[in-house]
Amino acid sequence: MVCQTMSKLAALPSVEKLASTLAPEAALPRPLVNLFVRREIERFRQRLLDGEDHEREEIEEATRRGLREFAKSRLQPVINATGILIHTNLGRSPLGPKAAGALEAIATGYSNLEFDLPSGTRGKRAGYLETALACLLETEAATAVNNCAAALVLTLRTLVSEGKNEVIVSRSELVEIGGGFRIPEILETSGARLVEVGATNKSHLRDYEKAITPQTALILKVHRSNFYLEGFIGEPEIPEIAALARHHGIPLIEDLGSGAMMNTDELAPIEHEPTPQECLRRGIDLVIFSGDKLLGGPQSGIIGGRADLVAAIKREPFYRAVRCDKLILTTLQESIDQYLETKADPGQSDVPVLGFLREKTEVLRKRAEALIDGLSTEKVGVSIEDTLARPGGGTMPRSEFPSVSVKLVPKTQSVPKLARRLRLGSPAIVGYTTDDALFLDLRTVFPESDPVVREALSVVLS
Repeated sequence: MVCQTMSKLAALPSVEKLASTLAPEAALPRPLVNLFVRREIERFRQRLLDGEDHEREEIEEATRRGLREFAKSRLQPVINATGILIHTNLGRSPLGPKAAGALEAIATGYSNLEFDLPSGTRGKRAGYLETALACLLETEAATAVNNCAAALVLTLRTLVSEGKNEVIVSRSELVEIGGGFRIPEILETSGARLVEVGATNKSHLRDYEKAITPQTALILKVHRSNFYLEGFIGEPEIPEIAALARHHGIPLIEDLGSGAMMNTDELAPIEHEPTPQECLRRGIDLVIFSGDKLLGGPQSGIIGGRADLVAAIKREPFYRAVRCDKLILTTLQESIDQYLETKADPGQSDVPVLGFLREKTEVLRKRAEALIDGLSTEKVGVSIEDTLARPGGGTMPRSEFPSVSVKLVPKTQSVPKLARRLRLGSPAIVGYTTDDALFLDLRTVFPESDPVVREALSVVLS
């Protein structure tokens, strides 16, 4: 038995030799291929020592397959054919052409990030962006940090002190956001003490009033953007809570999450998502929201409202730890400029997520017909189906609106295998599956990608 094991160990492929043959195939840096192959060989060496039986050819093929899959984990373009506009796993909202062009210009050279060109001296980082944000939000002041969770933690850290550390939140708003983060945990991170009011389904103004003490730092509202309540429910209106907060001299903050800048119900047959402007007009002192959801910009967390509160937030030492770099500032700046330029006519905006929302199903159907025209149906049934698209990204969970999909029903292979073949193409195409079919929803596919999708379908269908 020992001799047999030693013989198999001796027959393990050479790391250097196997890596040299796989490097061109994987199209990865040679040192990275060497590291991957070395780890795989060591893993199989341990299996052989544990008594498992593996042949050399099996080891080489498993290593080759694993390396190919590892190479696919590298960040790369993907065609989103899921019908989910803000797909968290696929990078949330794509940038528009102007924002992408500005990003390339700034990323590949130097910029006036903290340099005042008129005076030739050190300048203020994000001065233009903050003014543009305040203009768009129709409020006194605004700033941005690297994500929405950071914006909430930073705001709480600023407004909570040792003597005033209580934060009042309705029980119906103690939500879990993306990545498993929960509002109570975020509050604890900031040093705040959570004070829950109301019941899961109902809260009243008197609940907030009874909870206010000399230790109350602020009242926090959290927009239920990723779930909804129905039935025997109720809560006080924002202006009522705002009046109560003002009477007691405490700030009212709202984490809005989704960041819709347009009236969503006017763009598509979906529900109305509250805008930051609406919330501020109703009495919210500070509003916090994401830049890469319905806004259609880069990952960022935007804070807007009272100038004294924004100024205090920017003085907080933690602000530097979560501030935006030049790439986020550039793309966010261009995204905000787009909204300001097209405020009178949102139809002129180049923000992709808004275009996806506006697109007519008749246009999608014509694209689908052109896409499948002449494709072979010998091995895979191909048809056009009316489907439903969704906003995604933890926004408007009840909203779904008409879309058009190409439906693929494989005859000689499984649905998961067909879906995998498209995912492993270049570029990858990601649709969604049911028990008997793969769907490619065209609402989230850029029209210029149609020829690429057709070519990929021609390959897998033949």
